[in-house]
Amino acid sequence: MTYTLILGDRAYSSWSLRAWLLFERFGIPADVRFVGLGEGTVAEQLADHPPARSVPTLISEDGSVICDSLAIAEELATRHSDAGLWSDSSRARATARSLAAEMHSGFAALREGCPMNLRCAYKGYAPSEDVLTDLARIDTIWAHALDAFRGPWLCGGYSAADAFFAPVAARIAGYGLPVRSDSRSYVEAHLSDPAFRRWRAMGLVDGPDLPRFARDYAQCAWPGPVPLPATAADSGPSENERCPYSGRQVTHFLELEGRTFGFCNAFCRDKTVADPEAWSAFMDLFRGP
Repeated sequence: MTYTLILGDRAYSSWSLRAWLLFERFGIPADVRFVGLGEGTVAEQLADHPPARSVPTLISEDGSVICDSLAIAEELATRHSDAGLWSDSSRARATARSLAAEMHSGFAALREGCPMNLRCAYKGYAPSEDVLTDLARIDTIWAHALDAFRGPWLCGGYSAADAFFAPVAARIAGYGLPVRSDSRSYVEAHLSDPAFRRWRAMGLVDGPDLPRFARDYAQCAWPGPVPLPATAADSGPSENERCPYSGRQVTHFLELEGRTFGFCNAFCRDKTVADPEAWSAFMDLFRGP
């Protein structure tokens, strides 16, 4: 089965992050395409794929058009029953589905007050009472799952429920929101997750800044793992002749710890500069045999 997955801007589209993690974390290949959240309406950009009008949208080779992240999760779980989107344990599976459904339909105040923006983090944000109510509920349901299944993810191993809460973790981190210590540890698990780090690294360097997602608060450093200090380089030579991702001839370069490495295009280079340790193929090259 082949899929086309249509998503919005990585830095801002929380629903797109959820859908992408379903494919990335569970090893399901897809041809990923993007529409711009600042380039006219999403519905207009999806006019060739009726009845789609929002991202994420999944198109399968059998002609199915699936326009909702929860529907995408359930359809993938049916079509790829061995991928492990939901736990094999009936109790964990039921809990994960309940958590994902509540995330899908709830927490409107948190969404409105703290739009996801992976390009910055804020300090001094004072959440409203409605946002605090949402956070209290998140603390409650996360604690219930983490206590029952002993983490580090909500239902033991990583499940679709964790993909659904990844943007919530990003909001809590990015706005410095008050949550319990066990919730904070769960947020940190997301920030350290290589798949999440890859998505954020790409979001940092691809696409325009969208002012409607910005908030007028003082900014601070992103609270996740500190990236290795790579920088873009104007020229080689590089230690490698072929891009670690595509295998093509290198044309763009970065420097790290006095060493130069090459990539086949600016995006491959820039996403690696943003967070080298997120990319296992690069780190294998950097660390050597």
